[in-house]
Amino acid sequence: MKVLRIAAGPLDTNCYILIDEETRETAVIDPGGNEERLTPVLEENKAKLKYILLTHGHFDHTGAVMALKNKYKAKVFIAKEDYELIHFKKSELFYMEGYDGSLEDFIGEDSVFELGKNKISTIKTPGHSPGGVCFYADSILFSGDTLFHRSIGRTDFFAGDHGTLINSIKTKLMILPDNTTVLPGHGEETTIGLEKQYNPFF
Repeated sequence: MKVLRIAAGPLDTNCYILIDEETRETAVIDPGGNEERLTPVLEENKAKLKYILLTHGHFDHTGAVMALKNKYKAKVFIAKEDYELIHFKKSELFYMEGYDGSLEDFIGEDSVFELGKNKISTIKTPGHSPGGVCFYADSILFSGDTLFHRSIGRTDFFAGDHGTLINSIKTKLMILPDNTTVLPGHGEETTIGLEKQYNPFF
């Protein structure tokens, strides 16, 4: 599986493009904006966009969702808890540009997304937001704003909860193999082993 990272949106969120090199089936994780940067990469790689996967519903992770959804007719998946915050406009953080009210596909704890022979599994990690999730595929964890290089996601935003986030990381992520590569929503990559050893929150 080919993994590409592009900084996109107003906060340079890490958007990840996952491509099965045999079938060209593709998933985009957290397209935070700048669809004009993302579309050429998809076209150059002859990508067949199948899924748009969201680790959570904050605006800096969702800015290009509707543009890609409409252009490629891809399905968008988000946890129901964050979808409801976008839908009911309870906070300006939960925002999707061009949102049309038609998102109906929700991520569950057991959700698995197939790209050719590759499988992307879901790990629910609430705390940064109520519906926060991570994605795991091919020994890579796409951690959104849950876990960063020597840090964790903020919980002082609307509906964040520090204790919940710490529990999510300890019980769901720190049990992964130490050599798991962690690709976060912002900043540089790390590994589970390094975070166990050096992350000051643990």
